[in-house]
Amino acid sequence: MTIKDTPEEWEIRSSETPFRGAKTSVRTDEVVMPDGSTARRDYQVHPGSVAILALDDDDRVLLIKQYRHPVRQKLWEIPAGLLDVPGENPLHAAQRELYEEAHVKAEDWRVLTDVYTTPGGCDESVRIFLARGLSEAQGERFTAEHEETDLQHARVPVDELVQGVLAGELHNNCLVVGVLSLVAARGGAGLDALRPAEAPWPARPFEA
Repeated sequence: MTIKDTPEEWEIRSSETPFRGAKTSVRTDEVVMPDGSTARRDYQVHPGSVAILALDDDDRVLLIKQYRHPVRQKLWEIPAGLLDVPGENPLHAAQRELYEEAHVKAEDWRVLTDVYTTPGGCDESVRIFLARGLSEAQGERFTAEHEETDLQHARVPVDELVQGVLAGELHNNCLVVGVLSLVAARGGAGLDALRPAEAPWPARPFEA
């Protein structure tokens, strides 16, 4: 048996959208089960996201701390953002988010990993990039609004982040997956063996 996720789509008898928000919506599908019965499945429809594990020359990861209202906590996170435009190139979106949230640019970009954040209740897929060769971006800083006006920034050693993850002190999905994937990649074929930044992404097809 090959351990690999595979595409599959079960028959949908009916579908409705009881809620539409500014960026996401909720969909209810009546899905035909393998035994012929049907079941209603509610899930959030999401445009997809990108996240950036930005690693500097001192082996520190660039972090931001942001208030997240649904969980009533301020979380340490890696820079991230929505794919606002259908078919948007995820690398371009990631470069934009790194500039807007940290005013930083990177010379070397790789795909670290792709994940479904909560596949039981949301179709969001996130591409997490590894960005290296960091430097201060040129031009004006992005004008923040809402929660982003209260951002904190830090650069934290990788080993310290691993300890925080395993101690249950850091909870952001992209930070946890990104840091542990970085450590796994280093222990395997190495960071230069990661997929190129423009690697195909079947969950969110894009134009190169």
